[in-house]
Amino acid sequence: MTLTAGVIAVQGDVSEHATAIERAARAHGEDAEIHEIRHSGTVPECDVLLLPGGESTTISRLLHDEGIAAEIQTHVDAGKPVLATCAGLIVASTDPQDDRVDELDLLDVTVERNAFGRQKDSFEAPLDVAGLDDPFPAVFIRAPVIDDVSEGVEVLAEWDGRPVAVKQGPVVGTSFHPELTEDPRIHDLAFFETVEV
Repeated sequence: MTLTAGVIAVQGDVSEHATAIERAARAHGEDAEIHEIRHSGTVPECDVLLLPGGESTTISRLLHDEGIAAEIQTHVDAGKPVLATCAGLIVASTDPQDDRVDELDLLDVTVERNAFGRQKDSFEAPLDVAGLDDPFPAVFIRAPVIDDVSEGVEVLAEWDGRPVAVKQGPVVGTSFHPELTEDPRIHDLAFFETVEV
């Protein structure tokens, strides 16, 4: 079976995410056909979507300008999986606490941008994630943090007492960059596994 995966490619770690999806698919005996999405029209063909990091105000503007935002919302309404990482989490939230971000309202959470500091404050931490047997080597780079989680949103992981990975319906959001490790388990969790918390 071939999984059709779309990586929103208006900005961010596109090739790293593509590699992680391919690894996760192989672990399930599947092939992955990766589409880099920069314009509308491709999202409806995809089984899964990935919304990577980058600069949240730029990403959100381009998604709406290119007509991709509405397609992502339709994808989620159909119950198809999305993984939103770092700035992708900010764009996917209902409240990014920044008027410059035109949010997608996919995750009913409030997010604080750059909560873990600037680029120089980046770090890696072993993270206990619901659904994973062993800690995940999470890489935090100018990472946001989730300030508030509404009912119906599952917290999958916390760092320093604050949520850094959540799930609502078919959408998983992480503050960290799972694509910057060789560990595909977050992509596996988002696209292949049912998470019970």
